[in-house]
Amino acid sequence: MRFSHFDEVLERAAAHPRLRRAAVAGAADEHVIEAVYEAWKRRIAEPVLVGDLEKIRMLLRRVGLSEDAFSIVQAETPEDCGRIAVELVRDGKADFLMKGFVETRDLLRPLVHRENGLNLGRTISHMAFLDLPVRKHLLVVTDGGMIIRPSLEEKRDILINAFSLLRKIGYENPTAAALCAVEHADPKMTETTDAAALVQMNRDGALPGGEVWGPISYDIAMDAEIARLKGYDCPYCGDFDILLSHDMACGNILSKALILNAGAQMAGLVVGARVPVVLNSRGSSAREKMLSLALAAVSTFDSQEGM
Repeated sequence: MRFSHFDEVLERAAAHPRLRRAAVAGAADEHVIEAVYEAWKRRIAEPVLVGDLEKIRMLLRRVGLSEDAFSIVQAETPEDCGRIAVELVRDGKADFLMKGFVETRDLLRPLVHRENGLNLGRTISHMAFLDLPVRKHLLVVTDGGMIIRPSLEEKRDILINAFSLLRKIGYENPTAAALCAVEHADPKMTETTDAAALVQMNRDGALPGGEVWGPISYDIAMDAEIARLKGYDCPYCGDFDILLSHDMACGNILSKALILNAGAQMAGLVVGARVPVVLNSRGSSAREKMLSLALAAVSTFDSQEGM
């Protein structure tokens, strides 16, 4: 099942018989409380709030909840917030993680620590899910938030992470376009030789989980008619699930351009560990945070649970 719009993700998350629990690192923040409260009201996820106990209680009262509406775990420092949140997931007391008002490193450092049992040994990467009015299905741009200049092997991991997450939420055969400026491998353009190598890895079974195409330009990847006019023979043009950017700057700019200039809504997850991490910027809206929580929740559903 491929998702057409975020409303479908919200509906699927809310319909599950068991409410997923999100360990929120650094929950003593008004925007974070508003987002998790809205997600809880819509039956998307139940938060376990980690941070300053008294401030969290005050914020809960501010939104009209009792102080004991959610589980709260006291944490003195941002580092403690990250460590405790990861331990909650490790110990089975939460299903996934959410970054609140802490630095990203304070959450990711304990997440990738080998003793915590959540490290898969893969590159940690970011997936930006975009709901565009002009598209039939959600679009993923990766990686626009974690790896500044990924190597070929890191790009392989980024795609494996993306394929894995999409399969967890119901996609049978995720498709990815390795974006470049041209459609042929040019030794002077590293992104094109990387794209060709990724396609070969995919064909050889070293990059499993979906299909990779490239080198391919953005216009061809996004428009089947342009692909036809330019003679690019690929059945997924205009409907790829994933756009792989050459570096973080390209992915970041592309995502923001689609949000600001094409009316896209966005949700973001950090992937590559045993559980997803809801990671949004400080300027993200409460809806963006809620959408990210819904995606994380759906990705933890087990097929044996009846969904």
